[in-house]
Amino acid sequence: MTDYSLADDLALALDLADRADAISFDRFRSLDLVVETKPDRTPVTDADKAVERAIRDGLDAARPNDSVLGEEFGSNGESARQWIIDPIDGTANFLRGVPVWGTLIALVIDGVPTVGVVSSPALQKRWWASLGAGAWMTEAGPNASTPRRLQTSKVASLADASISYNSLKGWSEAGHLPDLLRLSEAVWRTRAYGEMWAYMMVAEGLVDVACEYDLQAYDVAALIPIVQEAGGRFTSAAGGDALWAGSALATNGLLHTETEHTLKGTLPKLG
Repeated sequence: MTDYSLADDLALALDLADRADAISFDRFRSLDLVVETKPDRTPVTDADKAVERAIRDGLDAARPNDSVLGEEFGSNGESARQWIIDPIDGTANFLRGVPVWGTLIALVIDGVPTVGVVSSPALQKRWWASLGAGAWMTEAGPNASTPRRLQTSKVASLADASISYNSLKGWSEAGHLPDLLRLSEAVWRTRAYGEMWAYMMVAEGLVDVACEYDLQAYDVAALIPIVQEAGGRFTSAAGGDALWAGSALATNGLLHTETEHTLKGTLPKLG
């Protein structure tokens, strides 16, 4: 079989997320966690590697003709169908025992992210989407729920908006700290929720804008269809395609243009 529906691909991604959660949550807060430092000075744990291996093994068996790009083991080639994986987004949180982390699994077809799954077992939440089928989430534990369809907020003015910017250092190192400060002065509330969680809160309608720099394709590929299918927009900070741009701007859609202009300093002055 070489022709798969998006429903087939989404079902596979959700199954792979189940496998990933079993591995990562078992290692979360383990006293014998093995931590190394990669050449880019970011940490990697034995759990990151084990999760990515499990996902790759599953893809090799179920989609042998598809290519795979993962944070820990790179790319195995190129194809029109490419799975992009971040085995543990938020490794620094993971190794410190902070529960804000998750596995990101995306399918990109002809350059377009079409399936996205974000699974966070420590937060007991999972979000997913495929193009044309909406964005959804479930909660586990005491808040266990049936799948709930996601919808971004209806906030229509930055003056009323809540935003998440990830880190001041990231904006400073990218040379865009003045842009962030300008945006922060225009909004109601600023927070740095960080990692995939900020973007999922945009999809849930809890946050209106999430933006940051210093990103890779595996950081954003799974997030894009979820935000879009929830009614939002997802671009680079400059307004272009986000997948390979190194930055991200996700909004409820209503605020996107105003946020872009505020970041660029191109809003017309009043008076």
